[in-house]
Amino acid sequence: MALSIMKKCRILSNLKPYTAFLCKGRNSSSDVLYSLLRRGLVKQIFPSDQTINCTGIPCAYAGFDATADSLHIGNLLVLISLIHWQRAGYETIAVVGDATAEIGDPSGHKSDRKILFHDTVKENAESIEKDLQNIFQNHEKYIFSKAKTKRSLGKLRIMKNSEWYKNTSIIDFIGEAGRNLRVTDMLSRTSVRSRMESGAGINFAEFSYQVFQSYDWMYLLKNYRCKFQFGGNDQLGNIVSGYNLISGSLYQHVYGALLPIVQSETGDKFGKSAGNAVFLSSERTSPFDFYQFFLRIPDAEVNNYLRLFTFLSIEEIEDILHKHLKNPDSRKAQKKIAEEVTLLVHEESGLNLAKTATKILFHSDIESLASLKREDMKHVFPVSNTSEILFEPEMTLLDLTMKVGCFLKKDDAERIICGGGVYLNFKRITSPQFIIIPEHQILPNGISLIRIGKKNYYLVLWK
Repeated sequence: MALSIMKKCRILSNLKPYTAFLCKGRNSSSDVLYSLLRRGLVKQIFPSDQTINCTGIPCAYAGFDATADSLHIGNLLVLISLIHWQRAGYETIAVVGDATAEIGDPSGHKSDRKILFHDTVKENAESIEKDLQNIFQNHEKYIFSKAKTKRSLGKLRIMKNSEWYKNTSIIDFIGEAGRNLRVTDMLSRTSVRSRMESGAGINFAEFSYQVFQSYDWMYLLKNYRCKFQFGGNDQLGNIVSGYNLISGSLYQHVYGALLPIVQSETGDKFGKSAGNAVFLSSERTSPFDFYQFFLRIPDAEVNNYLRLFTFLSIEEIEDILHKHLKNPDSRKAQKKIAEEVTLLVHEESGLNLAKTATKILFHSDIESLASLKREDMKHVFPVSNTSEILFEPEMTLLDLTMKVGCFLKKDDAERIICGGGVYLNFKRITSPQFIIIPEHQILPNGISLIRIGKKNYYLVLWK
């Protein structure tokens, strides 16, 4: 039986005692906020000492700066929160920060950001906009369409913040935004204070970043009634600045929903700066590698990841966990997470490719290898280990391994082949003089696969 509105409010109060909700009507935005808090997607709501009026049709937004040509899984949590908002029927805005990318957010950086040229930012913004469109479309086509709900998705807007800055003069910007932000407050932000205390200091552009993010929010509130902003925990300072600007100039209440930061097993943040980003673009992280990332999640994290990264109901998640605990070695929970998230990011074709690659590389499935399309091979095998070879009669395995570059010296090749360390199409061959016969060693898709040891693969594309 569905929980009553008052019971939801009591549960919400127990979950987060620092915030309260004025819940009016069954379709108020308190429903989706309650759901996000319950799932752990929202860790904090700012300001915490005010009642949130959930009436009306509130709009929510999040920004994604175009500092790279792809978003990563840290951004994915913010995207998923926006999709939850859209699933509740509310207007949702994803802002591509092409203008702010040229300013540079100091959050999480110990020194000045690398300057990005305008043309680079423009290309990044176009790529990120494509990522966003694909993910929202994949959700609607493959996930929401199967959901048992009478609600329709809320309106979605994907915009670049250069749209409003290109027609804003510097005088108007400083006059409107600068008068309602106090320098003492700006200096107190963690991102600024840490740079000042480190002795490296902070340049004016990055110091002013919080003003630009605040102005973004004010613009969206004025034009689209956007009262909610989603962002990672590291965005608290920027969100507080936006709140101060709007409260001081427009006298309206707005709210920031802060999300957890995705971390590795060692507690490090996943991201571009940390050098361990799992990207959403298939050109940066293949669907196979993306799928494998979630498949490798430790058992201790499966509950958390199911709640954060999938749109499964809490009841469905509990059922999956119950089955998983009966036989943890089957990794049912990890497989479900990997399937759901890969479908969201890389659509059905990407998920099928990831599963095919998994069968090839972990289960030595020759049928999957033989069915692999040439255009998909680069997503499974390293391009550096892929060679186009012209077949020659009487070619031996020794000849082939040397042409492909498996070994630098023939002596090494002969020794390892004789020792049983070389496989051709998953079959161990121990004779260096083994003759390659096209009908037997070349698969129907015109390829052969050499494996050296356990993990080193070399793909042969026959001419």
